[in-house]
Amino acid sequence: MFYWVVKAFLGPILAVLWQPRAEGVENVPRRGPAIMVSNHLSFSDHFFGPLPLPRKITFLAKSEYFTGTGVKGFFSRAFFTGVGQIPIDRSGGKASEAALRTGLRVLKRGDLLGIYPEGTRSPDGKLYRGRTGVARLALEAKAPVVPMAMINLEKIMPPGRTIPKLGVRPKVVFGKPLDFSRYYGMERDPRVLRAITDEIMYALMELSGQEYVDRYAQSVKAELEAEAKEARREQHASDKDRRRSDRAKRKEERRARKAAKRAERDAAESGEDGADPRE
Repeated sequence: MFYWVVKAFLGPILAVLWQPRAEGVENVPRRGPAIMVSNHLSFSDHFFGPLPLPRKITFLAKSEYFTGTGVKGFFSRAFFTGVGQIPIDRSGGKASEAALRTGLRVLKRGDLLGIYPEGTRSPDGKLYRGRTGVARLALEAKAPVVPMAMINLEKIMPPGRTIPKLGVRPKVVFGKPLDFSRYYGMERDPRVLRAITDEIMYALMELSGQEYVDRYAQSVKAELEAEAKEARREQHASDKDRRRSDRAKRKEERRARKAAKRAERDAAESGEDGADPRE
């Protein structure tokens, strides 16, 4: 119930402020289970993706959205819990298996399940390699997969920005359902799972127009964070060296001023001692 209240409240606001566009809504099944797979550009994906649909999408959301502290954490927990999103642990292993089972329960209810196959937000607007969990879900649930491409969302809330930017018109494109029934019963074959996942990512690439990078976004993020940390360290070291140099320069200038004063004083005293006795 809260989901529809939030949507009824936010929908008109989002429509007025950003005038979002949607294409291919007719490709989303009106009833029955389906897996909505989306590229992940920003936090605002959660709002604009489901907006044009008459059905609720239950997303598997990262657990951090439910464990934050402070005012921001409170509102994050309240929103994601209220709209029925499900927290998942992305640490892998048993946690990934638990997330899979949770997704299967949603699909068995006949609902729409939303997944971001990249596993995390794109750090630079590019489309990254998908995780194969979405393929396992499609085969085990025997549900169609509907690509849902977000466009321009990274411009509204780029990484690090907390206040949405106005003047950007987002777009969501829903592709035709992908049927993987030819692979049913092969959900344990890693080659099959990879082939399905790559097909899904290719469909998203075609719809979104993004550049595809055959690497996991999480790895790229880690590299970028390490580079940023190293740059900050070098900047800090540079600032420290500059401050040290400035202190040495000021110290040398003080020494020079003191030496000049001593020279002036010595010259004055020498002049007094050598005064003409006839005066």
